Amino acid sequence: MDLIKVAEAAFAVETAFPKFKSGDTITVAYRIKEGNKERIQEFRGVVIRISGHQDKRRFTVRKMSGNIGVERIFPMDSPFIDSITVNKFGKVRRAKLYYLRNLTGKKARIKERRVK
Repeated sequence: MDLIKVAEAAFAVETAFPKFKSGDTITVAYRIKEGNKERIQEFRGVVIRISGHQDKRRFTVRKMSGNIGVERIFPMDSPFIDSITVNKFGKVRRAKLYYLRNLTGKKARIKERRVK
């Protein structure tokens, strides 16, 4: 049993990402393979949920592309995530922000949280 944990720890690629919560605006730099080329694409949006536990956590980021809302789910342990940067700390009162899907314009804004 102990040997399994040692093997998992050896294979785990630990990348230290900044702490973020639901409501924060983040930029995820994601590595994309196209044929034999690889490029980094940045996806900037609001974190609307964080689910899972420990290593198997995943988070959903929502952004507006033109007039269309685009959501993308990123696993925390994905080897394709190059970096995560927190642009704004949002002040929200719940963990899952699904209500943002129905809001448009200024109503969809999230107040900024002051960081100590």
